[in-house]
Amino acid sequence: MSLFAPEPPLAAGPVPRTAILFVNLGTPDAADSASVRRYLAEFLSDTRVVEIPPLAWKVILHGVILRIRPSASAAKYAKIWMPEGSPLAVWTARQASMLGSWLAGHGHRVPVRHAMRYGSPSVASQLDQLKAEGVDRILVLPAYPQYSGTTTASVSDAVFAWSSRQRVIPELRFVQRYHDDPGYIAALAERVESHWRQNGRGERLVLSFHGIPARTRELGDPYYDECLETSTLLASELGLHAAEVLTTFQSRFGRARWLEPYTQPTLEALARDGIKRVDVMCPGFTSDCLETLEEIGMEVREAFLAQGGEAFHYIPALNDSQRWVAALAGIAQRHLGGWPTRQ
Repeated sequence: MSLFAPEPPLAAGPVPRTAILFVNLGTPDAADSASVRRYLAEFLSDTRVVEIPPLAWKVILHGVILRIRPSASAAKYAKIWMPEGSPLAVWTARQASMLGSWLAGHGHRVPVRHAMRYGSPSVASQLDQLKAEGVDRILVLPAYPQYSGTTTASVSDAVFAWSSRQRVIPELRFVQRYHDDPGYIAALAERVESHWRQNGRGERLVLSFHGIPARTRELGDPYYDECLETSTLLASELGLHAAEVLTTFQSRFGRARWLEPYTQPTLEALARDGIKRVDVMCPGFTSDCLETLEEIGMEVREAFLAQGGEAFHYIPALNDSQRWVAALAGIAQRHLGGWPTRQ
Protein backbone atom coordinates (compact mmCIF):
# COMPACT_ATOMS: atom_id res chain seq x y z
CA MET A 1 0.00 0.00 0.00
CA SER A 2 1.30 3.45 -0.90
CA LEU A 3 2.26 5.86 1.84
CA PHE A 4 0.91 8.73 -0.22
CA ALA A 5 -2.71 9.49 -1.02
CA PRO A 6 -3.85 9.86 -4.63
CA GLU A 7 -3.64 13.43 -5.84
CA PRO A 8 -7.01 15.17 -6.20
CA PRO A 9 -7.88 16.53 -9.66
CA LEU A 10 -7.01 20.15 -10.26
CA ALA A 11 -9.82 22.66 -9.97
CA ALA A 12 -11.48 23.45 -13.28
CA GLY A 13 -11.09 26.85 -14.93
CA PRO A 14 -8.67 29.67 -14.13
CA VAL A 15 -7.30 29.38 -10.61
CA PRO A 16 -4.84 31.39 -8.52
CA ARG A 17 -1.53 29.55 -8.64
CA THR A 18 0.28 31.55 -5.95
CA ALA A 19 -0.93 31.93 -2.37
CA ILE A 20 0.19 33.10 1.07
CA LEU A 21 -0.23 31.15 4.29
CA PHE A 22 -0.12 33.54 7.26
CA VAL A 23 0.66 31.56 10.41
CA ASN A 24 0.29 32.60 14.04
CA LEU A 25 0.98 30.64 17.21
CA GLY A 26 -2.49 29.48 18.16
CA THR A 27 -5.21 29.71 20.76
CA PRO A 28 -7.85 27.53 22.41
CA ASP A 29 -11.16 27.27 20.58
CA ALA A 30 -13.04 28.35 23.70
CA ALA A 31 -12.32 29.80 27.13
CA ASP A 32 -12.95 26.57 29.00
CA SER A 33 -10.70 23.98 30.63
CA ALA A 34 -11.22 21.26 28.04
CA SER A 35 -10.32 23.55 25.13
CA VAL A 36 -7.30 24.98 26.94
CA ARG A 37 -6.12 21.47 27.83
CA ARG A 38 -6.23 20.37 24.17
CA TYR A 39 -4.37 23.47 23.10
CA LEU A 40 -1.69 23.23 25.77
CA ALA A 41 -1.20 19.51 25.11
CA GLU A 42 -0.37 20.25 21.46
CA PHE A 43 1.66 23.37 22.16
CA LEU A 44 3.75 21.99 25.02
CA SER A 45 4.39 18.68 23.23
CA ASP A 46 6.41 20.48 20.55
CA THR A 47 10.11 19.70 21.08
CA ARG A 48 10.91 23.11 19.57
CA VAL A 49 9.08 24.74 22.47
CA VAL A 50 10.29 22.52 25.31
CA GLU A 51 13.83 21.19 24.91
CA ILE A 52 13.64 18.55 27.63
CA PRO A 53 14.09 14.80 26.97
CA PRO A 54 10.64 13.77 25.66
CA LEU A 55 10.02 10.88 28.05
CA ALA A 56 10.81 12.95 31.14
CA TRP A 57 8.79 15.89 29.85
CA LYS A 58 5.79 13.70 29.01
CA VAL A 59 5.52 12.64 32.65
CA ILE A 60 5.65 16.26 33.83
CA LEU A 61 3.27 17.51 31.14
CA HIS A 62 0.55 14.88 31.55
CA GLY A 63 1.12 14.15 35.21
CA VAL A 64 1.24 17.72 36.50
CA ILE A 65 0.83 20.61 34.05
CA LEU A 66 -2.24 19.42 32.14
CA ARG A 67 -3.95 18.57 35.42
CA ILE A 68 -3.43 21.99 36.99
CA ARG A 69 -2.85 24.68 34.38
CA PRO A 70 -5.95 24.43 32.09
CA SER A 71 -8.52 25.67 34.60
CA ALA A 72 -6.36 28.62 35.68
CA SER A 73 -5.57 29.54 32.08
CA ALA A 74 -9.22 29.20 31.06
CA ALA A 75 -10.20 31.76 33.72
CA LYS A 76 -7.62 34.15 32.28
CA TYR A 77 -8.85 33.62 28.72
CA ALA A 78 -12.40 34.34 29.87
CA LYS A 79 -11.30 37.82 30.95
CA ILE A 80 -10.15 38.83 27.48
CA TRP A 81 -12.45 36.78 25.21
CA MET A 82 -14.15 38.82 22.48
CA PRO A 83 -17.72 38.28 21.20
CA GLU A 84 -16.19 36.87 17.99
CA GLY A 85 -13.81 34.57 19.89
CA SER A 86 -10.20 34.58 21.01
CA PRO A 87 -8.52 37.95 20.32
CA LEU A 88 -5.53 36.29 18.67
CA ALA A 89 -7.81 34.31 16.34
CA VAL A 90 -9.93 37.35 15.54
CA TRP A 91 -7.01 39.64 14.76
CA THR A 92 -5.04 37.02 12.81
CA ALA A 93 -8.02 36.26 10.57
CA ARG A 94 -8.63 39.97 10.06
CA GLN A 95 -4.99 40.61 9.17
CA ALA A 96 -5.02 37.81 6.59
CA SER A 97 -8.22 39.19 5.06
CA MET A 98 -6.84 42.74 4.98
CA LEU A 99 -3.57 41.54 3.44
CA GLY A 100 -5.49 39.71 0.72
CA SER A 101 -7.58 42.81 0.02
CA TRP A 102 -4.49 45.03 -0.10
CA LEU A 103 -2.78 42.74 -2.60
CA ALA A 104 -5.92 42.47 -4.73
CA GLY A 105 -6.26 46.23 -4.73
CA HIS A 106 -2.73 46.48 -6.11
CA GLY A 107 -3.29 44.02 -8.91
CA HIS A 108 -2.13 40.77 -7.32
CA ARG A 109 -4.22 37.61 -7.52
CA VAL A 110 -2.85 35.98 -4.37
CA PRO A 111 -5.28 34.41 -1.92
CA VAL A 112 -4.21 34.72 1.71
CA ARG A 113 -5.19 32.09 4.26
CA HIS A 114 -4.40 32.11 7.95
CA ALA A 115 -3.46 29.12 10.08
CA MET A 116 -2.43 28.37 13.63
CA ARG A 117 0.66 26.39 14.50
CA TYR A 118 -1.31 24.89 17.38
CA GLY A 119 -5.09 24.67 17.26
CA SER A 120 -7.36 25.52 14.38
CA PRO A 121 -7.34 26.14 11.53
CA SER A 122 -4.26 23.96 11.35
CA VAL A 123 -1.36 24.45 8.98
CA ALA A 124 -2.06 21.08 7.36
CA SER A 125 -5.76 21.76 6.78
CA GLN A 126 -5.09 25.11 5.13
CA LEU A 127 -2.34 23.67 2.93
CA ASP A 128 -4.72 20.87 1.92
CA GLN A 129 -7.32 23.43 0.91
CA LEU A 130 -4.91 25.57 -1.07
CA LYS A 131 -3.58 22.54 -2.92
CA ALA A 132 -7.12 21.34 -3.69
CA GLU A 133 -7.80 24.74 -5.25
CA GLY A 134 -4.87 24.33 -7.63
CA VAL A 135 -2.31 26.48 -5.85
CA ASP A 136 1.21 25.27 -6.60
CA ARG A 137 3.31 28.09 -5.11
CA ILE A 138 2.94 28.97 -1.44
CA LEU A 139 4.67 31.67 0.61
CA VAL A 140 4.64 30.79 4.31
CA LEU A 141 4.55 34.03 6.30
CA PRO A 142 4.78 33.67 10.10
CA ALA A 143 3.24 36.33 12.31
CA TYR A 144 6.51 36.45 14.27
CA PRO A 145 8.77 39.40 13.36
CA GLN A 146 11.74 38.06 15.35
CA TYR A 147 13.11 34.64 14.40
CA SER A 148 13.29 31.89 17.00
CA GLY A 149 13.58 28.15 16.74
CA THR A 150 10.72 27.99 19.25
CA THR A 151 8.33 29.76 16.87
CA THR A 152 9.48 30.39 13.30
CA ALA A 153 11.28 27.07 12.91
CA SER A 154 8.30 25.24 14.37
CA VAL A 155 6.11 26.65 11.59
CA SER A 156 8.56 25.25 9.06
CA ASP A 157 8.39 21.89 10.86
CA ALA A 158 4.61 21.83 10.46
CA VAL A 159 4.84 22.64 6.75
CA PHE A 160 7.52 20.00 6.16
CA ALA A 161 5.51 17.43 8.10
CA TRP A 162 2.59 18.11 5.76
CA SER A 163 4.78 17.98 2.65
CA SER A 164 6.23 14.63 3.74
CA ARG A 165 2.77 13.15 3.14
CA GLN A 166 2.25 14.67 -0.32
CA ARG A 167 2.93 13.00 -3.64
CA VAL A 168 3.20 16.36 -5.41
CA ILE A 169 4.65 19.14 -3.27
CA PRO A 170 3.95 22.79 -4.15
CA GLU A 171 6.86 25.17 -4.43
CA LEU A 172 7.45 26.63 -0.98
CA ARG A 173 9.07 29.79 0.31
CA PHE A 174 9.43 30.88 3.91
CA VAL A 175 9.74 34.33 5.47
CA GLN A 176 12.18 33.88 8.33
CA ARG A 177 12.24 37.31 9.98
CA TYR A 178 11.31 40.96 9.57
CA HIS A 179 12.35 42.39 12.92
CA ASP A 180 14.22 45.22 11.21
CA ASP A 181 11.81 45.88 8.33
CA PRO A 182 11.32 49.66 7.97
CA GLY A 183 7.57 49.28 7.39
CA TYR A 184 7.15 47.14 10.51
CA ILE A 185 9.16 49.62 12.60
CA ALA A 186 7.16 52.54 11.18
CA ALA A 187 3.88 50.77 12.02
CA LEU A 188 5.04 50.27 15.61
CA ALA A 189 6.08 53.90 15.86
CA GLU A 190 2.73 55.06 14.51
CA ARG A 191 0.99 52.98 17.19
CA VAL A 192 3.06 54.60 19.94
CA GLU A 193 2.68 58.13 18.60
CA SER A 194 -1.08 57.72 18.21
CA HIS A 195 -1.29 56.58 21.82
CA TRP A 196 0.77 59.57 22.97
CA ARG A 197 -1.43 62.01 21.07
CA GLN A 198 -4.54 60.62 22.76
CA ASN A 199 -3.21 59.88 26.25
CA GLY A 200 -0.02 61.84 26.78
CA ARG A 201 3.41 60.33 27.23
CA GLY A 202 4.75 58.23 30.07
CA GLU A 203 8.11 58.66 31.76
CA ARG A 204 9.36 55.38 30.32
CA LEU A 205 8.48 53.24 27.30
CA VAL A 206 8.83 49.56 28.19
CA LEU A 207 9.07 47.15 25.25
CA SER A 208 8.12 43.69 26.47
CA PHE A 209 8.89 40.65 24.31
CA HIS A 210 7.90 37.05 24.95
CA GLY A 211 10.70 35.26 26.76
CA ILE A 212 12.54 32.05 25.92
CA PRO A 213 14.88 30.03 28.14
CA ALA A 214 18.32 31.60 28.44
CA ARG A 215 19.80 28.24 27.42
CA THR A 216 18.05 28.54 24.06
CA ARG A 217 19.99 31.73 23.37
CA GLU A 218 23.22 30.11 24.55
CA LEU A 219 22.66 27.31 22.04
CA GLY A 220 22.59 29.82 19.18
CA ASP A 221 19.03 31.12 18.86
CA PRO A 222 19.14 34.70 17.46
CA TYR A 223 15.84 35.81 19.03
CA TYR A 224 17.33 37.91 21.85
CA ASP A 225 19.53 39.93 19.51
CA GLU A 226 16.68 40.52 17.08
CA CYS A 227 14.45 41.78 19.89
CA LEU A 228 17.14 44.24 20.93
CA GLU A 229 17.54 45.40 17.34
CA THR A 230 13.80 45.99 17.03
CA SER A 231 13.89 48.05 20.24
CA THR A 232 16.86 50.11 19.03
CA LEU A 233 15.25 50.84 15.68
CA LEU A 234 11.91 51.74 17.26
CA ALA A 235 13.55 54.07 19.79
CA SER A 236 15.40 55.77 16.94
CA GLU A 237 12.20 56.12 14.90
CA LEU A 238 10.52 57.74 17.91
CA GLY A 239 13.49 60.00 18.66
CA LEU A 240 13.94 58.58 22.16
CA HIS A 241 17.14 58.40 24.17
CA ALA A 242 18.35 55.02 25.42
CA ALA A 243 17.41 55.86 29.02
CA GLU A 244 13.78 56.42 28.02
CA VAL A 245 13.29 52.90 26.61
CA LEU A 246 13.60 49.56 28.40
CA THR A 247 13.54 46.13 26.75
CA THR A 248 12.19 43.31 28.91
CA PHE A 249 10.96 39.73 28.56
CA GLN A 250 7.71 38.25 29.83
CA SER A 251 5.81 34.96 30.15
CA ARG A 252 8.45 32.99 32.00
CA PHE A 253 7.46 29.34 32.46
CA GLY A 254 9.05 26.90 34.91
CA ARG A 255 12.08 27.32 37.15
CA ALA A 256 14.83 27.66 34.57
CA ARG A 257 16.48 31.02 33.90
CA TRP A 258 14.87 32.84 30.96
CA LEU A 259 15.89 35.93 29.03
CA GLU A 260 16.33 38.91 31.32
CA PRO A 261 15.35 41.44 32.51
CA TYR A 262 11.92 40.08 33.35
CA THR A 263 9.02 42.41 32.64
CA GLN A 264 7.05 42.41 35.90
CA PRO A 265 10.02 42.82 38.29
CA THR A 266 11.31 45.63 36.06
CA LEU A 267 8.00 47.49 36.25
CA GLU A 268 7.81 46.98 40.00
CA ALA A 269 11.33 48.37 40.40
CA LEU A 270 10.47 51.41 38.29
CA ALA A 271 7.51 52.16 40.55
CA ARG A 272 9.64 51.81 43.69
CA ASP A 273 12.21 54.16 42.15
CA GLY A 274 9.60 56.88 41.76
CA ILE A 275 8.51 56.43 38.16
CA LYS A 276 4.81 57.23 38.26
CA ARG A 277 3.71 56.73 34.67
CA VAL A 278 4.77 54.13 32.12
CA ASP A 279 3.74 53.07 28.62
CA VAL A 280 4.15 49.38 27.79
CA MET A 281 4.17 47.87 24.31
CA CYS A 282 4.76 44.30 23.10
CA PRO A 283 6.39 44.63 19.65
CA GLY A 284 6.83 40.90 19.12
CA PHE A 285 3.09 40.26 19.29
CA THR A 286 1.46 41.45 16.06
CA SER A 287 -1.98 40.48 17.43
CA ASP A 288 -3.30 41.11 20.91
CA CYS A 289 -3.70 37.91 22.90
CA LEU A 290 -3.63 36.47 26.41
CA GLU A 291 -0.01 37.51 26.94
CA THR A 292 -0.67 41.15 26.08
CA LEU A 293 -4.20 41.76 27.30
CA GLU A 294 -4.24 39.71 30.49
CA GLU A 295 -0.60 39.27 31.50
CA ILE A 296 0.56 42.80 30.66
CA GLY A 297 -2.70 44.76 30.66
CA MET A 298 -3.98 43.28 33.92
CA GLU A 299 -1.37 41.36 35.96
CA VAL A 300 1.67 43.55 35.31
CA ARG A 301 -0.44 46.71 35.52
CA GLU A 302 -1.71 45.67 38.97
CA ALA A 303 1.84 44.89 40.13
CA PHE A 304 3.11 48.31 38.98
CA LEU A 305 0.31 50.17 40.72
CA ALA A 306 0.75 48.10 43.88
CA GLN A 307 4.37 49.30 44.14
CA GLY A 308 3.43 52.97 43.95
CA GLY A 309 3.00 53.61 40.25
CA GLU A 310 0.10 55.87 39.32
CA ALA A 311 -0.57 55.39 35.58
CA PHE A 312 0.06 52.27 33.52
CA HIS A 313 -0.81 52.38 29.83
CA TYR A 314 -0.71 49.31 27.61
CA ILE A 315 -0.31 50.27 23.94
CA PRO A 316 -2.30 47.82 21.78
CA ALA A 317 -0.64 45.47 19.31
CA LEU A 318 -0.64 46.24 15.60
CA ASN A 319 -3.89 44.28 15.10
CA ASP A 320 -5.77 45.83 12.15
CA SER A 321 -3.50 48.86 11.68
CA GLN A 322 -3.51 49.90 8.02
CA ARG A 323 0.17 50.84 8.29
CA TRP A 324 0.93 47.34 9.54
CA VAL A 325 -1.01 45.64 6.76
CA ALA A 326 0.84 47.75 4.19
CA ALA A 327 4.14 46.73 5.80
CA LEU A 328 3.10 43.08 5.74
CA ALA A 329 2.22 43.45 2.06
CA GLY A 330 5.64 44.90 1.35
CA ILE A 331 7.31 41.98 3.10
CA ALA A 332 5.16 39.51 1.17
CA GLN A 333 5.80 41.13 -2.19
CA ARG A 334 9.57 40.99 -1.74
CA HIS A 335 9.40 37.28 -1.02
CA LEU A 336 6.97 36.62 -3.88
CA GLY A 337 9.41 38.04 -6.40
CA GLY A 338 9.47 36.03 -9.64
CA TRP A 339 6.27 34.13 -8.98
CA PRO A 340 3.14 34.86 -11.04
CA THR A 341 0.80 37.05 -8.99
CA ARG A 342 -0.79 39.51 -11.39
CA GLN A 343 -4.49 39.36 -12.17
